[in-house]
Amino acid sequence: MKIKIAPSILSSDFSKFGETAEMLERCGADLVHCDVMDGNFVPPITFGAQAVKAIRPHTALPLDCHLMTLHPETHIADFAAAGADIISVHVEACGAETVKRLLEIRALGVKAAAVINPETDTEALFPAAEVADMLLVMSVHPGWGGQKFIPESLKKLQKLRDFCIRIGRDDLDIEVDGGVTLQNVRAITEAGANVIVAGNTVFGSADIAETIARLRA
Repeated sequence: MKIKIAPSILSSDFSKFGETAEMLERCGADLVHCDVMDGNFVPPITFGAQAVKAIRPHTALPLDCHLMTLHPETHIADFAAAGADIISVHVEACGAETVKRLLEIRALGVKAAAVINPETDTEALFPAAEVADMLLVMSVHPGWGGQKFIPESLKKLQKLRDFCIRIGRDDLDIEVDGGVTLQNVRAITEAGANVIVAGNTVFGSADIAETIARLRA
């Protein structure tokens, strides 16, 4: 499967989101990952649909909007209207309504993804695998950048990829978010992830284009 790199603008200069999106496109990124935090599902507050709307004119790259929000159903339409290409919602926030939320997102013409936190069993994503365009495994606790990759995430990625293969969804995108480095990315992709979110590793590097290329390779 194609490896896709999705730098997280959470690690960039908030005053230059538009310029950053343009730069990421020039540097070979595949998506722009937008970490949306509401101060309830996770303690920090980052930005909302208006920021996504402001970024949209600056890049043709897909905007991968990860809603770390307590009530994502109240925000889905706003992010779709703002230009999101992918909207991810947490199983922990949606519970039994997860599949319903994914179908609501897809009905708006946007790709839909489901997410689990490190403490949530991989099996919680299995029902979503039937309808989702992408599945996301958090490999750190959501809310803050700069955390170290949780090694147990590799087993979760492998279990998820194996399940997708069993149900005939071999090509379903599996995203990983948190603690990805040039040193562990090979193990992560070998475990089954093909969409790689990287924040500090990308924005903390001296040559962003080279780092994106190395992560992909």
